Parts: sequence; C-alpha cells; structure tokens
Amino acid sequence: MTEGFMDSSIRKRSVTIAGHSTSVSLEAAFWDALKHIATARDVSINALIESIDEGRSGNLSSAIRVFVLAEVAKPGVPDGAGSSEGE
Repeated sequence: MTEGFMDSSIRKRSVTIAGHSTSVSLEAAFWDALKHIATARDVSINALIESIDEGRSGNLSSAIRVFVLAEVAKPGVPDGAGSSEGE
C-alpha cells in the first residue's frame, strides 16, 4: 500500500450541491480516490459528489465513502486505485 492510501487524516472541503455550498469531511485517501474516479469519468469532483448526493439516503460523507468502496471493488479496477502513487 502506498503512503497516500494510508493517510487517514481528515480533510474538510467545500462543495456546491444544488447551488448551495456545504462542507464535506473525509479522510485524505477518500479525497484521492474521488479525484481518480472523477478523472476517469471526465467529470469534476464536485459533479461526482452531486451525483452521489442525488442517490443518498443518509449522511453525505458516509455515502461518498460507500460509493468509493463500491467503485474500487468493481472487477477490473487496478490495485492501488484511489492512491496517489504515480502522481
């Protein structure tokens, strides 16, 4: 595992959802994974979070974590997806 993947420090970022600014607190590793997923989909992190928000039923931070775990568990996702290795 890479150092970036193991970074469990919490990072707080502002995102805009449906025209409203809100703060999201996630571990750095989840922000890294979101960046990789957004890049692979050719969308912004904010757009990706908006799509996660549309389908969630609970806490946004938890919904993002579950989304990231589901994405990296998909077949064909290379080991280390979501890590900052190679950047």
